[in-house]
Amino acid sequence: MADAPLSVLLAGGGTAGHVNPLLAVADELRRRHPEAVLTVLGTAEGLEARLVPEHGLPLVHVPRVPLPRRPSADLLRLPGRLRAAVAAAGRAIDESGADVVVGFGGYVSTPAYLAARRRKVPVVVQEQNARPGLANRLGARWAAAVATTFAGTRLRGAQRTGLPLRAPIADLVARRSADPVGARRAAAAELGLDPDLVTLLVTGGSSGAASVNAAVSSAAPDLLAAGVQVLHVTGLGKDDAVRSAVADLPGTERYHVLDYLTRMDLALAVADLELGRAGAGTVCELAALGIPAVYVPLPVGNGEQRLNAADVVAAGGGLLVDDAELDRAWIAAHVLPLLAGDDAAADRARMAAAAASVGVTDAAGAVADLVERAAAGRPRAGS
Repeated sequence: MADAPLSVLLAGGGTAGHVNPLLAVADELRRRHPEAVLTVLGTAEGLEARLVPEHGLPLVHVPRVPLPRRPSADLLRLPGRLRAAVAAAGRAIDESGADVVVGFGGYVSTPAYLAARRRKVPVVVQEQNARPGLANRLGARWAAAVATTFAGTRLRGAQRTGLPLRAPIADLVARRSADPVGARRAAAAELGLDPDLVTLLVTGGSSGAASVNAAVSSAAPDLLAAGVQVLHVTGLGKDDAVRSAVADLPGTERYHVLDYLTRMDLALAVADLELGRAGAGTVCELAALGIPAVYVPLPVGNGEQRLNAADVVAAGGGLLVDDAELDRAWIAAHVLPLLAGDDAAADRARMAAAAASVGVTDAAGAVADLVERAAAGRPRAGS
């Protein structure tokens, strides 16, 4: 009797940082195994609730179970909530006949790991950040394989694969390799930009970064006076302050403000330099594309964004600046020389090559390899 199709349960959600790598790995598994059964475990509230169905994949809901980092009332409610989530994850494993569970961290992964362990279903962990989260630290204890984005991530059995790139970015990597000028001109036409001008891309992610917005817009007179074109993606609802700051400046027609851009691949196709936060996805996409950057790590949290940017900055592919230090004077001293002046193009080319030297473009394939190996070690239905 022929083997049953490969069945994989992918667990992750909440933010784009978890969902995008999940979808990238799902795409690669679907390409390799068109008959595979791919099921996604997620919540009803996270970004996955929209993105996974749009991607043509079935989404099974589990209750959202935050793991408290300190004693609180939530800690007392944790056992009951976790039991319900593990039970839901277990049903998903049983009903899909999963050969492997692949976790990408976040609230959903903890119950998936626990349910898989009880059923002796192998687990593959993919960790996006340099500093791993609680769920993946747990899952790595018994995982068949642990894939990390950054070389320095400390997880048991870790091997660096890089970050699986979402489809539009992987496609842009290929198009830039084949025809960088054509890719730039096509994207500039869609965005209403001049492809022949040196372009600074500013972004703080989908939610934006008010401090970055304020600092860059304060430097708008200097950027425009130097002939720079700016594409500033402010974050939803954060565009008014930037528009007011740059209104009526000489050359303001070269300062393009958007509050949100669904097709960030278009912006990246045009960017000569990027300035923004240092989320794992941002750092890895810029490195894979060979785009130099100025990283402004989020000033709150556990410091993971500074660690995310460490390798590319050490290689010379980016600059790092504290949020509190980013202002008009700093931009004039450190960013303008990379955009205008006799050495600017050469400096950007050097930084681009350095960024690309640490970038990874085939991470989805590397993680899919680990999934296939884990499945190969488990008896298959029908065999």
